[in-house]
Amino acid sequence: MDALRAAVFFLVLLISCEINGAEDEEWKTATATYSKETDGSIITEGACGYGDLHKISYGKYSAGLSTILFNRGSTCGACYEVRCVDHILWCLQGSPSIILTATDFCPPNNGLAADYGGWCNFPKEHFEMSEAAFAEIAERRADIVPVQYRRVKCERSGGLRFNLQGDSRFFQVLIANVGLDGEVVAVKVKGSKTGWIPMGRNWGQNWQCNVNLKGQPISFEVTASSGRTLASYNVAPPNWQFGQTFEGKQF
Repeated sequence: MDALRAAVFFLVLLISCEINGAEDEEWKTATATYSKETDGSIITEGACGYGDLHKISYGKYSAGLSTILFNRGSTCGACYEVRCVDHILWCLQGSPSIILTATDFCPPNNGLAADYGGWCNFPKEHFEMSEAAFAEIAERRADIVPVQYRRVKCERSGGLRFNLQGDSRFFQVLIANVGLDGEVVAVKVKGSKTGWIPMGRNWGQNWQCNVNLKGQPISFEVTASSGRTLASYNVAPPNWQFGQTFEGKQF
């Protein structure tokens, strides 16, 4: 009985560490600006390929990341807690924080200085936010503000979303609404007539393989950067069509 209690205690401790680990990250320094949109939000498709960000619930809390943070799209879907610091004129009182999802790439502008327009130049760590989100941590009049950030767990409603694209020889899936650390590092797909097929990253969180899965129910195996793997079986029915989105399990 004592051995059983010890095993249960260890399991609870392990789960607690997995849940809280991302939020225990130390704060790091960066800068932030905002892009002006007609409704105060980033709504157009970014470099991660998510499309209309309001439809997939990221909305105004989306962010473009500088080269070093974007890491060639591998951090698409990752969540960051960001707060304005060390500027008495521009930072809101109390330094409130917000949670942002990485959805886009902020390209460098090497013709401008890093502190005047070249905010996303390598190796600067920078967040380009929506105007509405920026206004929750700093004065809108500010062009650029110093911030602190850290990776945190992504809180998502519903399951992982799989948007299917391609043709009879090329299969691609866009994976969104990923919980846990939000960052997908490996994907496998399976039809009823195949085994598990590894997929390669096309760009952002679009994953691809050369296989014809028409007429087969489709399952996915997704691995997050934490190392956890989640399998969603028969996500799409045999009569699925390209362009459709299906929902699977959640981390």
